[in-house]
Amino acid sequence: MKYLVGVDVGTSGSKGVLVTLDGDVVASHSLEHGMDIPNSGWAEQDADAVWWHDTCTIIRKLLADSGVDPQAVAGVGLSAIGPCMVAVDKEGRAIRPGILYGIDTRAAAQIRRLNDELGSEAIYARTGQILSSQSAGPKILWLQENEPENFARVHKVMTATSYLVMRLTDRIVMDYYTAPFYDPFFNIHAQTWDYDLAALYFDPDILPDVAWTTDCAGVVTEAAAQITGLAPGTPVITGTVDAASEAVSVGVVEAGQTMVMYGTTFFVIQLLDQLLTSEHLWSSYFCIEGKPILAAGMSTSSALTRWYRDNFAALERQRETETGENAYAQLTQEASNVPPGSDGLVVLPYFSGERTPINDPDARGTILGLTLKHEGRHVFRALLEGAAYSLRHNFDAMEQIGAKPQEIIAVGGGTKSRLWTQIVSDVTGINQVVAETTIGASYGDAYLAGVGAGIFPDYSTLTDKWVKVKEVIRPNPANQRIYDYLYAIYREMYPNLKPQMQKLAVLQRGEGPWKT
Repeated sequence: MKYLVGVDVGTSGSKGVLVTLDGDVVASHSLEHGMDIPNSGWAEQDADAVWWHDTCTIIRKLLADSGVDPQAVAGVGLSAIGPCMVAVDKEGRAIRPGILYGIDTRAAAQIRRLNDELGSEAIYARTGQILSSQSAGPKILWLQENEPENFARVHKVMTATSYLVMRLTDRIVMDYYTAPFYDPFFNIHAQTWDYDLAALYFDPDILPDVAWTTDCAGVVTEAAAQITGLAPGTPVITGTVDAASEAVSVGVVEAGQTMVMYGTTFFVIQLLDQLLTSEHLWSSYFCIEGKPILAAGMSTSSALTRWYRDNFAALERQRETETGENAYAQLTQEASNVPPGSDGLVVLPYFSGERTPINDPDARGTILGLTLKHEGRHVFRALLEGAAYSLRHNFDAMEQIGAKPQEIIAVGGGTKSRLWTQIVSDVTGINQVVAETTIGASYGDAYLAGVGAGIFPDYSTLTDKWVKVKEVIRPNPANQRIYDYLYAIYREMYPNLKPQMQKLAVLQRGEGPWKT
């Protein structure tokens, strides 16, 4: 009997599964972790203490709990948050904490510099997207300009998944999904690094090899085997970002399908027949060789509910400690008794700036319409609705280039909230398919490992055996009318408040005339 291992390292937690070739989960294990915010607009994680520690701990736990002989593991698939930027020295040691994806907005000055020197239109023509906080390329320049002593030690830069693969196999490689987000130094049309352009700014040799997700990156080394419990020589694929593996985990493998990942942030992936680009969205290639995608990512979604729980739900958290009743479940139940529209509250969910479609790190969260009548349950529901409005805004941007989603396949921890998934369908007017097994990216990683190991010649086993539909959530027409009205207000809020948001963002960064 053979088994597959999948491990995913996310923003706020990691998860791994050990799976049979028929998709049955034999063992699973999860860990929670945090992220560091050493300065306003920064978001970091320690590559060893978080990414590698979680991966090793989870794999050891999977093997111990299942009793499976490590020799029976036919392949390992990994995914992680991305695009991150971590730099390593010649010994493969992380030089500094990893700089996270678009929720880290530190490289605004480097984005302006690149746009000024190269031209934003020329960058868009080459990369298929505009520079934003999601771009890892400007973060390389940030390191060069702000930490020159560290930059002098750089041997390679890579993303979180690449770091994990390196620790397991000693090979440094990045997947074709992630590389385009190292813009402006990757040409999406030629599907290769733009070495001549990179050479204008740094030694292009620091850029890693690029491969497709299911390509075998290498095998588990003796040193990694001792730490993880895996057998030396076990194949490890190149891997990818968590969102792509999430999509695979629920059967998104054909052109026209659209995944929405309910995670710390909302993330959308739509598979396409041909490459499409938009200045408001991201274009890349999927973890299935040669398949282009259109992607969108918000900066907050479940991060909003966690913020609310941690700061304003002391009673619910106390009850969870005393009775075991989940605090989120309590908050959701209370919010379900609030009518659609939260009695006239509209939230801009830009609590960490915003990525697509406005690409504005200075955007700020807003709760509009508060009165003395409103209670905490109104605000909690309005947060769920605000995230759904942001999702609809991205769908509008997709529609503008002829790629309006026709159906959503939903995945992620947020799908456990039946209230939230119904709100999303009501706001967007689109049916949502929820899979019976919504384990997440680690489940997709395991299948991708099977493809890489040659066990699965295609993705038919995934759709025939691994993925089963639990339910289809359809829009409520009465709720749609309410949300259409409020969505129009939502769309007016950001343009009208943008100047004030920028002034507040300057204050929050400690800049301006009040700087001491």
